[in-house]
Amino acid sequence: MATFPFELVSPERVLFSGNVNAVIVPASEGDMTVLANHAPFMSALRAGLVSVEVEGAAAKRLYVEGGFCDVSTKGLTLLAEKAVPVEEINREALAADIKNLEDDIRDARSDEARASLVEKRDSLKAMVAAISH
Repeated sequence: MATFPFELVSPERVLFSGNVNAVIVPASEGDMTVLANHAPFMSALRAGLVSVEVEGAAAKRLYVEGGFCDVSTKGLTLLAEKAVPVEEINREALAADIKNLEDDIRDARSDEARASLVEKRDSLKAMVAAISH
């Protein structure tokens, strides 16, 4: 199978850089599989899993949230606002964080503070849903 260059970058670090067989991307329009010689396009990313297929290795799964993807003649680049390898996600800590945020939402003193906490909680719930599949 033909390979192509792929890079996944977050503000904190480069999470993947190398030649791959295929990448499943959570694009805003829905999940898309990118293969070698894919037609060029750009898309926003939605919260979800990126699955990276490299010949001879198990698929690498990464959770991304926000950002965009760019497919060009040079390959695929994902610039994610937030990205973390699934194996680095601590599910127990995630559940505890969600519970703490729900407590904080109940105790919030302003609508603005409550909205910010709800956004954080919903982001964590999206991560749980994505990695549970």
